[in-house]
Amino acid sequence: MKLIGSTTSPYVRRLRMWMTDIEHGFEQVDIFNSADRSRLVKTNPTLKVPMLEDGERTIFDSGAIYRYLNKKLNKPELSWEQINLLTLIDSVNDSLVQIFLLSRSDIDTSADKLYFRLQRERADVIFTELNKAAEKGAFTEWNYASISLFCLLDWVAFRERYDFSTLSSLVTFHQSTLEKAEAKQTDPR
Repeated sequence: MKLIGSTTSPYVRRLRMWMTDIEHGFEQVDIFNSADRSRLVKTNPTLKVPMLEDGERTIFDSGAIYRYLNKKLNKPELSWEQINLLTLIDSVNDSLVQIFLLSRSDIDTSADKLYFRLQRERADVIFTELNKAAEKGAFTEWNYASISLFCLLDWVAFRERYDFSTLSSLVTFHQSTLEKAEAKQTDPR
């Protein structure tokens, strides 16, 4: 098996952290590099990372890869509550990645435009909800949902996409997780 992706993608990183006990290779690609982009065009119609090659099978998207490996390796499934939290994490992560890409395209994402207002509102509402969940201990178990939350928080801090410094439970979770070996091994900085 080979996981293909960038070291800065929060979606790739969550899989790299989750897969620490799974034998696999890792191929680093830069989706903005023309040679790496050509590889994606040939093998992955989504033109996004991550993707997983397992023999003749190629799996696209971090969620699909997680479900595929979870079933293949008979790993414990997430509860419905954890799946809902993962949906929140993915939703805000998707919004912030889109804002990041627009910023890299020299578009002023701080403008008072409907699209940007909706993304900022989504981020505020979801981060507040994730903070409440963290306060209640929803992320104390180290699993795919908690790994995904850490990768989101670390990515927004790294890319300066959202200031969650007033959300004390998220700050505590992020700071305590920075010390994990998987976090240090996959740190894109």
